[in-house]
Amino acid sequence: MRPRLLERYRKDVVPRLSKEFSYGNVHQVPKLEKIVVNIGLGEATQNPKLLDNAVVELGAITGQKPAVRRARKSIANFKLRQGQRIGAMVTLRGDRMWEFFDRLVSVSLPRVRDFKGCSPKAFDGRGNYSLGIREHIIFPEVDYDKVEKIVGLNVTICTTARTDAEGRALLAHLGVPFRQ
Repeated sequence: MRPRLLERYRKDVVPRLSKEFSYGNVHQVPKLEKIVVNIGLGEATQNPKLLDNAVVELGAITGQKPAVRRARKSIANFKLRQGQRIGAMVTLRGDRMWEFFDRLVSVSLPRVRDFKGCSPKAFDGRGNYSLGIREHIIFPEVDYDKVEKIVGLNVTICTTARTDAEGRALLAHLGVPFRQ
């Protein structure tokens, strides 16, 4: 069974983008390549248990086992040693990526308090979009009663678009609520 957003992309978004940017070939139409979800926990230097909980919650949110990230350099001001565990990340591709994106756009973002839309300025110049989420509890997979500490996460959506305009059009057609 294909994810419903992937079906919508193939049936509605591809023809719209082909017409909008006058592509000669279907393979020129931008598509989602991968989604990277990242949690950085600087407080994990003092309390390593926080990172363990964050890894479990990130796994529940994405449906995939997160990779624990370690510090590259020692920084005395932050009480950080090289090799210390300070974050977790997941790279989603294929059907899992489409399912996560669908849940993000249709379920999680509307649950954000005082949500006015995503910033249209968070593109990197090559069609990729980064989104910061302050509270991971907006995802329905997280059990609010078991959360020890509310953490933020970064979601980076990588596309095959060559320009920001193409990437913005792709994400807007897929349902990302951009600010006006």
